[in-house]
Amino acid sequence: MAAALASTATPLNTSLMANAIRALAMDAVQQANSGHPGAPMGMADMAVALWGRHLRHNPGNPQWPDRDRFVLSNGHGSMLIYALLHLTGYDLPMSELRNFRQLHSKTPGHPEVGITPGVETTTGPLGQGLSNAVGLALAEKLLAAEFNQPGHTIVDHHTYVFFGDGCLMEGISHEACALAGAWKLDKLIALYDDNGISIDGDVAPWFIDDTPKRFEAYGWRVIADVDGHDVEAIDAAIREARQPHGRPTLICCKTNIGHGSPNRAGTAKAHGEALGHDEIKLTRGALGWMHEPFVIPEEAYSQWDAKAQGRANEEAWNQSFAAYQAAHPELAAEFMRRMRGELPKNWSQIAVDAAVAAHGKA
Repeated sequence: MAAALASTATPLNTSLMANAIRALAMDAVQQANSGHPGAPMGMADMAVALWGRHLRHNPGNPQWPDRDRFVLSNGHGSMLIYALLHLTGYDLPMSELRNFRQLHSKTPGHPEVGITPGVETTTGPLGQGLSNAVGLALAEKLLAAEFNQPGHTIVDHHTYVFFGDGCLMEGISHEACALAGAWKLDKLIALYDDNGISIDGDVAPWFIDDTPKRFEAYGWRVIADVDGHDVEAIDAAIREARQPHGRPTLICCKTNIGHGSPNRAGTAKAHGEALGHDEIKLTRGALGWMHEPFVIPEEAYSQWDAKAQGRANEEAWNQSFAAYQAAHPELAAEFMRRMRGELPKNWSQIAVDAAVAAHGKA
């Protein structure tokens, strides 16, 4: 049985939560004098809806087997995931955000698996993360088919991916998303950051795809025309996407790159360079965010804190797994071996047998 969703018993101050992301993004990029503030600022409300209301994860144990998977395919906007990991309680202190894009920090320019706790896969080359998400969703489906037993559901999680226009321009996105539709990966939910801006300006001269129709042709369910700055609308779309329907879901969120910046929002100037001290000051005023750089008020931390709910989610799963282990000890042992990434004890013989089967001789 799946663990409970993130608790929404306490009403969320969604504006405060989103602006905490925007502030950290523009401050970190400014300090590094390098990076991409516009995407995190534009996707902040999408992140509030997903991470604040739906994502099942445990900051205290990023390797919990049945966590939801989150992939940031437009990895140049890495300050989005770093801000989220910091705010929700992962082992990513503010000192690491101050060291954004610095050598040996846990906050490299693009997310890297094994470097930052909570990062599921390395992203940056556009389209790669979207394709990785298809693989993660396929893995969930295969594991569920192999290990879930009547009365015992130990694999039951969603894969979420954020991606942008550039990801859709890459050929790999066509191949992977077509497979996702063919394989009916109904626990894959993709949120499209449709801001229409690239580092070279408006994408219209070279990107004219009808994205909703494209994904419908792949066999996806499409929820189009969602206001990417309306947390309630995004939340409703995610809830709809989570309902069983036998297909992956695309949620098209229309966003404004650099949202909140009076002079850079909606322009290529917000995409791949620091906003500048003067524009950051104006943005703070426009957002009503009057805190110093890298200062997050306790109310924002309290709203974002996912540690207690994460522990509860994992503890509920652990109880379910203990019952599964008692009923199916061999399956449970095999499941945990795979989660640890260990080869079978008789791996050498398995390899020889496979070679013989393929070629007819050892």
